[in-house]
Amino acid sequence: MHHISLRAPGAGAFEQVLDFYQNVLSCPLVRRWGQGDGQGAMLDLGNTLLEVTANGGEEQRGLFAHIAFATDDVDGMIVRVRAAGCPVLVEPGDRNLGGDYPIRIAFCAGPVGEELEFFQER
Repeated sequence: MHHISLRAPGAGAFEQVLDFYQNVLSCPLVRRWGQGDGQGAMLDLGNTLLEVTANGGEEQRGLFAHIAFATDDVDGMIVRVRAAGCPVLVEPGDRNLGGDYPIRIAFCAGPVGEELEFFQER
């Protein structure tokens, strides 16, 4: 497991979530990126990370957006899920979570519609 993603409905709620996890639950901030409703952060939960983004929208208040699995082969995982008949939601691609944190990710739907991410640190 690499991280769990939580969508906050906008920048104000994003700050409330960060405050709660950092100051109430004592979860250290690992990294932060972006601005306004496009910002995000990762907090250390111990054995995994919590990714918080500010792009949730009111109708998605407090949703855990996806489960992310750490892998060293994003493309290979997509081959496997396709073979299992699971739909690919986002094809493998390279991204950068601010500054010096390059990643490769892809998303698929699981067997009952849950969203899964395959996450590779570069």
